This record gives sequence, structure tokens and C-alpha cells, in this order.
Amino acid sequence: MLHSPRSEGRPLRLLTFSTLFPHAGDPTHGVFVENRLRHLLASGQATARVVAPVPWVPPMMPPWVPLPPEYTKARLAPAAERRHGIEVVHPRYLVVPKLGMRLTPHTLYRAAHRTVRRLMAGGWEFDLIDAHYFYPDGVAAAWLADELGKPLTITARGTDINLIPAYPGPRRLIVEAAARADGIITVCRALKDRLVELGAAPDKIRVLRNGVDLAMFRPADRAAARAALGLRRTALVSVGHLIERKGHDLVIAALPELPDTDLLIAGDGPEERSLRAQAERLQVADRVRFLGRLAHRQLREVYEAADLLVLASSREGWANVLLEAMACGTPVLASNVWGTPEVIEAPEAGELMDERSAAGVARGVRRLLARLPDRRATRAYAEQFSWDDTTQGQLDLFRSILARQPQVQKAQ
Repeated sequence: MLHSPRSEGRPLRLLTFSTLFPHAGDPTHGVFVENRLRHLLASGQATARVVAPVPWVPPMMPPWVPLPPEYTKARLAPAAERRHGIEVVHPRYLVVPKLGMRLTPHTLYRAAHRTVRRLMAGGWEFDLIDAHYFYPDGVAAAWLADELGKPLTITARGTDINLIPAYPGPRRLIVEAAARADGIITVCRALKDRLVELGAAPDKIRVLRNGVDLAMFRPADRAAARAALGLRRTALVSVGHLIERKGHDLVIAALPELPDTDLLIAGDGPEERSLRAQAERLQVADRVRFLGRLAHRQLREVYEAADLLVLASSREGWANVLLEAMACGTPVLASNVWGTPEVIEAPEAGELMDERSAAGVARGVRRLLARLPDRRATRAYAEQFSWDDTTQGQLDLFRSILARQPQVQKAQ
């Protein structure tokens, strides 16, 4: 007898595929992918197994060869683990320095192919491949879907669409993967528009924004949070990986124009040394505190203590930190890039910078501090961004795709 997930009323069975997924060695890496999946599975209408490849790192490296932090963390990823009740496997794939842009889709596909074939040989079956990030992940997933004859969705998240297509080879593969996909999800309208510019079919794309965990990120005792951090004056917080595109340097550079203002920086990354040196050079080091990478519960306390979150990124698909801060009642100031205007659409949310520069940060901070919204209103604004609509949008998309597929023999 032939069956489909819809006809037999069972939960959808998904293969979630992405290099952006947390693991024991790096529990916050790609946590936004995990969060969306957790809310989807909580509906009870889908199950999933995650294939989250990590780079292969030689077991021994000469002491004079520096190893980037992300590779050190990749070494700590187990071959398999269980996270929040979700089975996750981490096959290793080869990344070749200077050739990675061209070769990685191929090495990623080979690693995924072996792993998925082994899982299927062990009796596991699934209905659809749900891939996250177009390049190289979506490209490798498209090849895997072709080989296995499975339907495919790909989620575009930011840099994969607003930067990588500048390179001709990857752009061609991204366009091919978009054509192969049965459905495409973008986290903001700006990414949908860009995909259409690249040649993707508009009717194949659904905008499903990221939500925010309103139970995790919520207003608490602000006085206690400020006391715990030793804050006695206006405090800004800048959150994100310490890399150039996040714009932490612009926020530091604005401090000379913002006296009696402290800056908390939450995140780690390769730019930490240069950011510390910049703060010393500008004589504001006594007002800048580097907190390192924080777990969500710690971040919640920092958001609660801060007067404003400042995000000076040069590009963002959908910046989760904006909603996290707002859910804690903290308004935001952000650069006017990609999906960010879709997050900040009302005065109670905060403001967009008039220019992405140190002067633009300083002006924006002064304007927003002069008209600080009530923190309860900021929280109320964030409450419209629950995960419910995103979860339902995914379920509707997956079911519509599977309804168009040829009926398959029910797995034994």
C-alpha cells in the first residue's frame, strides 16, 4: 500500500543538514538553526535527525602553525551526540586553505553522502532534506537530494546570499541549488529579493523570519542585573562574534563622543586583540569591558542591565540579538542593512543609524537616549515575534512539497 505523511497522519520525518549547528565543543555555533528546529519539533508534527558536518582537523599540528579557534573547537565535536532530545551526527569534511571556496561543496557532499547512506542502511528513513545556508551547505544538499531522490528545502540566512554570490563559481552553484530546491526559505524580505535577482523563482520562496524565545529572554530585576555587573552609569552592549563585519570597532570609536557611557562587548573572535588596542589608543579602555562568549542565560542578564543594544554590522540577514534585547525590554540601535529594517519598524523597538560610522553610532545613541521608550513597550513589540508563525510556515511548506511528490512505499 502506498502512503504519504499527510495520508497516514504521522509526523514529518526530516533530515536537517547544516554546518551551522552547535556541538559539544562549540555549543553556541549556529544555535539559531537549532532553536528553529527545536520549536518545530515541539509542535509534535515533525521529527528530525541532524547531519551537521564539522571540518576535519589533523590530530597533530606543528607548534609554529597557528590553528584558528573554530578549528580547535571542531576537534572537540563528537562523532554523534544527543542535544535537547535530537540525534545529531558530525561527519568530518576536508577544508583546503585557499581552495576551500571551490572545493568545500564537494568535500561536504562526500562526507554527508557516506553518513546518510550509513544511517539509511541501518533502517532510518526520512521524507525531506531541510538544509540551512546556501553555500556550501545548500549546494551539497542539492547534490545529495538528487542522488537519493528526495525533496529539498534550503534556508538562506545572510552572507550566503548577500556576499558569496559575488564570486562567479559559487554564484553559479547557488543558482543551480535554488533551481533544484523544491522550496526556499529566507529569514527576511531583503534576502528573498536578492535571490530573485539571482534568478530564483519567486513563487518558490517563503519569508519565515526567526522568532525569539520569549520565555528565555524576558524582563527581570534590572537593578540586580546592573549591580551584578557593577554598572553605575549609562551602559551600551554590543553582541556578536569579534570579527570586522560586526562593527564592534565603530561602537568603541564612538565612545569619545559619549562621555559617562560604558560599553559591554559580548562575544569572542580573532579581532579581540585589535579591539582592546583600539580602546587603549582612544583612551576609553576603562569604559570597555570584554565579556567573552556568553550562554543565553548570561546574555539575558546583560541585555537587562544595558540601556541600549548597539549593532553596527555591515551585513545581517536577520539579527537574533536585536529581538533578544527587545524581549528583555532593551531598545536597540542598528545599522540600516539587509533585514534589520524589518526588525526595527516602530519607535518602541529603537532606531536605525543614519550612517554606519562611529559618528553615526554616537548620534544614534544620543537620539535614542533622549527619547528612551518605556521598556514595557519594547517588550510588547518583541512579543509579536514568537516562533509560532515560523513553525506553522515550515509545516505548511513541507507538507505542500510532499503532497506534490509521487507516493512512496511506507517504510517498514
